[in-house]
Amino acid sequence: MTRKAKILRKTKETNISVDVNLDGKGKYQVKTKIGFLDHMLDQIARHGLVDITIRAEGDLEIDAHHTVEDIGITLGQAFTRALDKTGIRRYGHAYVPLDEALSRVVIDCSGRPGLEYNVDFAKGTVGDFDIDLFHEFFQGFVNHALVTLHIDNIRGKNAHHQIETIFKAFGRALRMAVELDPRAKNVVPSTKGSFCLLYTSPSPRDGLLSRMPSSA
Repeated sequence: MTRKAKILRKTKETNISVDVNLDGKGKYQVKTKIGFLDHMLDQIARHGLVDITIRAEGDLEIDAHHTVEDIGITLGQAFTRALDKTGIRRYGHAYVPLDEALSRVVIDCSGRPGLEYNVDFAKGTVGDFDIDLFHEFFQGFVNHALVTLHIDNIRGKNAHHQIETIFKAFGRALRMAVELDPRAKNVVPSTKGSFCLLYTSPSPRDGLLSRMPSSA
């Protein structure tokens, strides 16, 4: 079983391509022109052992909001496309520390999008990056990956450390959730016998082109 996907998403504000391999080795090729975001996406690949390639062009002359959100959306679409939920563990969780900071992330590949994001950052920016935009990233991912995601920063005094522990824990939790369970081969991990597929309306900012090529 090959768990790969490529998504091309183009709007009037962004042009994004995402390739994912859920059974990768943590390879990472990302160019978003937003350095701190690239650094965080690297954490997902490395700690989730997911191969990720992302190319993004966005209206950064305005700000980074559209680009960050749309990368989350496109990554979520790729995740949905790549994942066959038969035989997976479904649930994943991780605690990750970094010096004084500690974060917990719990994910359920449920088919029901929902985000609980409980983070009180020590400050609003890291360098010139507005870290409130990470909420938009995760909301976009959740809406299109069709997962339930709980993110809690338990403690932290340094905003960089806080968000880095979140992304590392997200990668670790994702890795656990999509891992194949050898004791549940060919079994859908739900008493319903299948996962519900909820329709999620497209972003009102979606333009003329949003293509989802077949999985590789």
